Amino acid sequence: MSKNLTTRSEDYSKWYNELVVKADLAENSGVRGCMVIKPYGYAIWEKMQAELDRKFKETGHSNAYFPLFVPKSMFEAEEKNAEGFAKECAIVTHYRLKNDPDKPGKLMVDPNAKLEEELIVRPTSEAIIWSTYKGWVQSYRDLPLLINQWANVVRWEMRTRLFLRTAEFLWQEGHTAHATKAEAIEESEKMMHVYADFAENFMAIPVIKGLKTETERFAGADETYCIEALMQDGKALQAGTSHFLGQNFAKAFDVKFATAEGKQEYVWGTSWGVSTRLMGALVMTHSDDNGLVLPPNLAPIQVVIVPIYRTDEEFEKITLVANDLVDQFKKLNISVKFDNRTTQKPGFKFAEWELKGIPIRIAIGPKDLENGTFEVARRDTLSKEVISKDGIARTISNLLEQIQSDLFNNALEYRNSHITEVANFDEFKTVLEEKGGFLSAHWDGTAETEEKIKELTKATIRCIALDRVESAGSCILTGKPSVGRVLFAKAY
Repeated sequence: MSKNLTTRSEDYSKWYNELVVKADLAENSGVRGCMVIKPYGYAIWEKMQAELDRKFKETGHSNAYFPLFVPKSMFEAEEKNAEGFAKECAIVTHYRLKNDPDKPGKLMVDPNAKLEEELIVRPTSEAIIWSTYKGWVQSYRDLPLLINQWANVVRWEMRTRLFLRTAEFLWQEGHTAHATKAEAIEESEKMMHVYADFAENFMAIPVIKGLKTETERFAGADETYCIEALMQDGKALQAGTSHFLGQNFAKAFDVKFATAEGKQEYVWGTSWGVSTRLMGALVMTHSDDNGLVLPPNLAPIQVVIVPIYRTDEEFEKITLVANDLVDQFKKLNISVKFDNRTTQKPGFKFAEWELKGIPIRIAIGPKDLENGTFEVARRDTLSKEVISKDGIARTISNLLEQIQSDLFNNALEYRNSHITEVANFDEFKTVLEEKGGFLSAHWDGTAETEEKIKELTKATIRCIALDRVESAGSCILTGKPSVGRVLFAKAY
């Protein structure tokens, strides 16, 4: 099997695009800006979904589903949110087609089937959900309301890229309502920590937890918490966000509750979400010039067994051993595939599974049967070793844990070595162009300076890290006083 991948050093963007397609994760569809997620890619997304869903339910949330369409007047109710998403909205104006009298065999929009009110195809669901909550919340006894939705959304992006930015994408969005401000803030922070835990322990991606600046904040939120990751090309990627909405949506949709004392008060809200953009983060954090590298916790297949034989008799003997091995792995909840295809040679299979990022490959040949050993190859290090068949299942289980840990530590080492403190704007520009990564710099706290730095360098403030130590300094651009450093980076 020929991979013919562009190398990362040659063209990182091209390498990414080729890898997503050649590893069978996704492909562009016949709809502009939309993608088809292929079975192998969707299997990874399903593993992400299952673990996140478990975490959501563990923290008291229930799943529901809300309409894809939002009436325009409802969408406009919260002004900041509407303005923030207005340029990305797809709008339904008619509900019927008819035959085109001037073009036989073609259809046209029926001008008599115009909707009384246009429908927005949801770019996010706050409007439709908060309009629903108005009927669900009357008393303090109805709170907190902890709801999550797994859905698709549409944001009419002009420049699209598989998984990272598409006109339609899959995600989950949590929407909660609380009796007090403190409860809502606690919820927002809790879900940021849930996302961080998932990214680090399942995706093996180290993240920085922080707050967005007012400019970068979600439209309609009082505060946005985020997790920021760093890709191998030195660009940042926003991996998840959690928003404290204050009472903004409650006031826009008149969602009130009767307190224990009988007073009427507006509820406090949050929303939070991650999307199939995480698939892009997974690819770009760990993969190499040979293809995907998947952390075992998210690999649809953790171990592949490849038989090496010349005769049917050898194949039969190897199959017996391989099937026993499969049973041993399944008892330890290790996902395994015995690649017994007779249509492809071992070299092709090795290349295919390497491209698809299977964490461990076991090769079994006649000599292995004689010696009571197996050849075990790690995808992350491309190293091989011969291992005794005695206790092999436990050995492989431990090795999978080691690979998961090593992938995280390697990404952490890269991330930490690419956080650079800069003292002035010249140094800022030099480091940004020559090294990349996160730049820790003083900023005067104004939106004007933030915008000017973005205009001059294309770098944005990724977050104000939660663990930052506040220290007085001077803004790198204006020289005005700063209360602490923030993290800048070029980003996806």
